[in-house]
Amino acid sequence: MKNRILKGGLVAIIVLATVAFTNTKKEVNVEESTVEWRGEKVTGSHNGTIELESGYLMMEDDKITGGEFIMDMRTITVTDLTGENKGKLEGHLKSEDFFGVAKHPQAKLVITSAASKGNGKYGIVGDLTIKTETHPITFDLVMNGDVATTSLTIDRSKYDVRYGSGSFFDNLGDKTIYDNFELDVKLRF
Repeated sequence: MKNRILKGGLVAIIVLATVAFTNTKKEVNVEESTVEWRGEKVTGSHNGTIELESGYLMMEDDKITGGEFIMDMRTITVTDLTGENKGKLEGHLKSEDFFGVAKHPQAKLVITSAASKGNGKYGIVGDLTIKTETHPITFDLVMNGDVATTSLTIDRSKYDVRYGSGSFFDNLGDKTIYDNFELDVKLRF
């Protein structure tokens, strides 16, 4: 009788521990999520969108522990121009001068760690791959129910995106395009 009670208690503890520390994969809804970019040059700026191909957050006890997101670089659009100028800039961004989407159709972010800062805010550490280059990146992400938002600053020169960069070319003058570009991300799960 005593052995049955001990075995039953042990089984109950194992079940509770398993339920209490469950990892879940929270899939992103790509149709309802947005990635907006903004790049600046000496004489102004441009902005647009990039579509997510897939993504998920790993959760443990409703806390972010990891994740992975893939952007479809072939979907880069420009939203501040119309007509011929819009088409020219989109084509240029997709060319080898910038993201070379024919050879590199995806960019990937892998979250390697996440630390809660309270009130749904996390400090995220990850690896970002654009073209064939992978570099660490840190940023804050706010999780509110089934929505996560963040803003990232990315130095394109680290990812072999050289066109118009003062880091690689001298005497560009007002043709200089700044190395940093911004991503504003809203993820729905």
